[in-house]
Amino acid sequence: MTSDPLTVFIVDDDDDVRIALSRSLSKRGMQVEGFGDAQAFLDGVGEDARGCLILDYGMPGMDGLELQDHLVRQDSTLPIIFVSGHGGIPESVRATKAGAIDFLEKPFDLSVLIERIEAAMDIGSQLRAAKAHRQELAEKRSLLTEREEQVLQHILTHPARTSSKEIASELGISPRTVEIHRGRIQQKVGVKTMIELYELFGPMQ
Repeated sequence: MTSDPLTVFIVDDDDDVRIALSRSLSKRGMQVEGFGDAQAFLDGVGEDARGCLILDYGMPGMDGLELQDHLVRQDSTLPIIFVSGHGGIPESVRATKAGAIDFLEKPFDLSVLIERIEAAMDIGSQLRAAKAHRQELAEKRSLLTEREEQVLQHILTHPARTSSKEIASELGISPRTVEIHRGRIQQKVGVKTMIELYELFGPMQ
């Protein structure tokens, strides 16, 4: 089974720019979808969309930065390349701080945009993998009971004090109970050692 092709989504209220850009990218073998405003994009594209977003900064209604904010809140994995005819330094700084790949001033060189798109597609792949990993971890932790979660939290926040006696003293339960909880935690999340448990759920995850 092959994956659906990645899509370049273009959101720009300038019909001429959007259509010309769509044609140019399509001629280069890219799958392209264009939208005249932010709401049309939100209505027409699902949260699991794969590819990248070329986003105009200045649009009536919801502008580019507002759409970016919305997508960030939705944990979107679509990398954003901003294009603008009148965006200034403050706007570009805000956009890039929020995760935009680049902020290109119109008119821009098509070859530069294509280079940014290719980079964005690679970044999008990394973002999707990271999101899938986070979801997998969340699903595993959802299997834990409240007490098992407390034991796990202690292990993660106090890696130097993870003996059964130390955890038991902190939680007010017996060391034997801690050992039972640890065994169940390892079984539920699919690891065999405390080191593997910390590597799976540690602060870098």
